[in-house]
Amino acid sequence: MEEYIHQLKIPRQRIAVLIGKKGETKAMLEGHTNTKINIDSEEGDVTISGTDTIAVYKTSEIIKAIGRGFNPETALQLLKQDCCFDIINIADFVKRKHHMQRLKGRVIGSDGRARKNIEELTETEICVFGKTISIIGEIEKVAIARRAIESLLAGSMHSTVYRWLEKNKRDMKMRDMA
Repeated sequence: MEEYIHQLKIPRQRIAVLIGKKGETKAMLEGHTNTKINIDSEEGDVTISGTDTIAVYKTSEIIKAIGRGFNPETALQLLKQDCCFDIINIADFVKRKHHMQRLKGRVIGSDGRARKNIEELTETEICVFGKTISIIGEIEKVAIARRAIESLLAGSMHSTVYRWLEKNKRDMKMRDMA
């Protein structure tokens, strides 16, 4: 049987989360995906190997999500068929380096309210880490959350974004009922 290998890099400060207490998280992930994970703690290099390409890909997405700040339980949602992971690079919206914090603050909001509102209205999980904003959820809902976050990063008012999200949520409910 052919073995597939995928390599990726995650921030060193997230290596401990990936490994877990006494290697529990790594072992759980290997068990759920039937893959083998090798971690270079010094460099943050992760090598995933397995005989199933889809399992190797899904494992790499889960590890990327953990590397972007999600806890392992949330990242494991990516094993579901209709679940996906998306990353928005804040640098794409910044004209000057010192504006990065301001834009992160717009997405997080005071006391995390903006992020929480977007999460609730789109039924997704959002994590702001470093220069990225990551989203986990159902494919259609992740696309909606991405558009809302990009609108905030582009300068739209929070109230405008929330109104759009609420309208979108109503429309989705109507479609589900039909």
